[in-house]
Amino acid sequence: MNKDELVKEVRETAEGYFKRGEFFCSEAVVKTINDLLGKPFSDDVTKLASGFPIGVGKAGCLCGAVSGGVMSLGMVYGRCHGEAMQDEMLPKAQELHNHIKSIYNSTCCRVMTKDFEFGSQERKNHCIKITGEVAAYVAGKLYDDGKIPCNSCK
Repeated sequence: MNKDELVKEVRETAEGYFKRGEFFCSEAVVKTINDLLGKPFSDDVTKLASGFPIGVGKAGCLCGAVSGGVMSLGMVYGRCHGEAMQDEMLPKAQELHNHIKSIYNSTCCRVMTKDFEFGSQERKNHCIKITGEVAAYVAGKLYDDGKIPCNSCK
């Protein structure tokens, strides 16, 4: 599978979780990326993302999908107790932030969704698209960095 095919599949997977109501934005991104990486963490890792939808517990602040994306980057570039911070972690998180901000002019949930009535299908569709974009972006970066354990990836 080449990069474009992989990124498309990841986007569709994350969007599907949200669209079907299986997960919200942050959870969909974390679940999708954990699976992509070959499950370095148990499925329970998705629980860590459960408080981030709708801008951190419905507070409307940082977009839940972006939060899930940062957590997903941490699966690869994060550290454990006693380890030094990996040089890539903070720049990768900032790059994700800047990427989403360049598309949506913000990473704040309430700003990104201000044109949609809460609970409307239009808002949900908008958030599904953002979720897919974050998951696809993270997958593309992990692919570029050779971090995806996939014998068929070329």
